[in-house]
Amino acid sequence: QVQLVESGGGLVQAGGPLRPSCAASGRTLGCYSMGWVRQAPGKEREFVADISGSGGPTDYADSVKGRFTISRDNTKNTANLQMSSLNPEATAVYYCAAVLLSQQGTREYRYWGQGTRVTVSS
Repeated sequence: QVQLVESGGGLVQAGGPLRPSCAASGRTLGCYSMGWVRQAPGKEREFVADISGSGGPTDYADSVKGRFTISRDNTKNTANLQMSSLNPEATAVYYCAAVLLSQQGTREYRYWGQGTRVTVSS
């Protein structure tokens, strides 16, 4: 079993940065990609970013490319999402997840954290 715990959310002014983090326990996650998914009020969850098990290839939603950077440290079993130039549309609960990526590029979310709330004020 894997437990994921997010932290680092909060209230930030538009244009500012925030860096949610995810700490994993229970087993090492090198075999999983790590991803971030967000859910804005009244909307469905949407993909934000993920990073391969090795910490190499990354993928981002078009809406965050160039502003968000995902990283991981397999020695510490952590994953981070550096967010910059935030706008109010980024207000959401951000979830960390352990992901299995198929060769076809589909994502299977195997484990979820409880989420950390990010609020961007205008």
